Amino acid sequence: MSDWKSYLTEPRIAYFSMEIGLTADIPTYSGGLGVLAGDTIKTAADLKLPMVAVTLVHRQGYFNQRLDREGWQQEEPSTWSPETVLECLPNKALVSIEGRDVKVQAWLYRVKSPTGGEIPVLFLDTDIPGNAPEDRRITDVLYGGDQAYRLKQEIVLGMGGARLLSQLGFRVRKYHMNEGHASLLTLELLNRTRRPVEDTWDERASWDVRKVTVQCVFTTHTPVEAGHDQFSYDLVERILGHETPISLLKELGGQDHLNMTRLAMNLSSFTNGVAKKHGEVSQALFPGFEIHAITNGIHPFTWASPYFVNLFNHYLPSWGTEPEMLVRVDSIPDEEIWEAHCGAKAYLFQYIEETTGTALNPDLLTIGFARRAATYKRGDLIFRDMDRLLAIAKGRLQIVFGGKAHPRDQEGKELIHNIVQHIQRYSDQIPMVYLSDYNMDVAGRLIPGVDLWLNNPLRPLEASGTSGMKAALNGVPNFSVLDGWWIEGHIEGVTGWSIGPPPDGPSITQNHSEQDAHDLYQKLEKVILPLYYQDRPGWIRVMKNAIGKNAYYFNTHFMMRRYVTEAYFR
Repeated sequence: MSDWKSYLTEPRIAYFSMEIGLTADIPTYSGGLGVLAGDTIKTAADLKLPMVAVTLVHRQGYFNQRLDREGWQQEEPSTWSPETVLECLPNKALVSIEGRDVKVQAWLYRVKSPTGGEIPVLFLDTDIPGNAPEDRRITDVLYGGDQAYRLKQEIVLGMGGARLLSQLGFRVRKYHMNEGHASLLTLELLNRTRRPVEDTWDERASWDVRKVTVQCVFTTHTPVEAGHDQFSYDLVERILGHETPISLLKELGGQDHLNMTRLAMNLSSFTNGVAKKHGEVSQALFPGFEIHAITNGIHPFTWASPYFVNLFNHYLPSWGTEPEMLVRVDSIPDEEIWEAHCGAKAYLFQYIEETTGTALNPDLLTIGFARRAATYKRGDLIFRDMDRLLAIAKGRLQIVFGGKAHPRDQEGKELIHNIVQHIQRYSDQIPMVYLSDYNMDVAGRLIPGVDLWLNNPLRPLEASGTSGMKAALNGVPNFSVLDGWWIEGHIEGVTGWSIGPPPDGPSITQNHSEQDAHDLYQKLEKVILPLYYQDRPGWIRVMKNAIGKNAYYFNTHFMMRRYVTEAYFR
């Protein structure tokens, strides 16, 4: 194993993210944001980009999900031991929390690519002898605790992470904040610019804001104001202290609350949303800022099922590191595309039978719906008119669900409960299952193994929606509301199908669930089911289009090339 100091030979892009999903064995992610971060790092390794990633160790993970007989989510800690997987680096940094010095150490994970590229990922940890007992718990639970706990975590991630990089000897070319959780790193950078000035009345002149701004890049993922982290200044003063004057914080982060998104945008030279539509929505939320758009992607080699990996390797060599080769998918015979899909479907159904005892029929059109159980994602929309759904299904349809609700999201838990109740009541007419403890491993089985990927959020609350990209890579057409990435990837009847009105239609203040449900049923009955059962060559043509017109473009290789040219080295 190479010495970690080999990473210090050139300046690097420091990528900060509260959650990073590299593998299910390291449960330091909750969903799309973390998986995107992991895919970003893997692609950086593929492209041999000089990057270092920083996150928290989350010793108790997010949580393991168990569903009781009634369908209510139960949470259990997802405890893991970084000592058994990672290398502990020698240096430590100090941050001040509630007036106490808190030591921060880093565990190293090396992301290695077949291309020879290698990216260090630092997992920050406060569970260190000498820290106060409550401080040793700061890096335990992803998105756990109250506002005070969250702010402490963000101090460790942003300020602690920046200080530890410096202590370890990393030279940083750019700091990339993946969401506002890392925004406090800007305060550490500000404090490094502080200089005495003779005119004490001009306190702001002590800090060189421009010098910080040119070092920082910020990506926002949240399309609604309420979703951005905000902390009261009373809490900030109590926990963070006065390292940066409150007057300056209010100027940079908002007068009423410390808004982490505003702080990041005010101290970044480049800010972007994660899809074209999301960039427009973010621009409307934060007028006065210039917000670009770089659409998210997925790491191809991670998310292709083994069956498609073998197929692509044979017909499209180098597709894993050059996913633009997928545009040549038509060179693969139809029967081999279908055979690979049937293999992925059998692999999923075997897992379903082993974990739930339910044996699904591989000949039936299988719809997949799996994502974070938030109410705006409307996981139960397909049940809006059960009589209509039952009439459409007629022994031709089955559905696989999955997804977790945040432990404090009671409405999300009720959504899961409602879905499970429908499954229990109607499974004799429409075979359905809910796969518990949805994680990267389950997603890797579920997404490639269904025939149709369903997504029906309220517009425009789906900032991007990378699960649909994973489906497209495996030849699974999307059936989705025109939001997030699907606005850019959708060609009706060619790459998949839309649900409801176009993206310039109703605002998010209007719930058009009835219209969306009607369109869902209409296309399922009149277009999708007939194509699947009566025109297999036509269905395979849509599968190929999903690969050749969507997956070749919506991947992290294309995404990262845009970050390099538009954000990192501009």
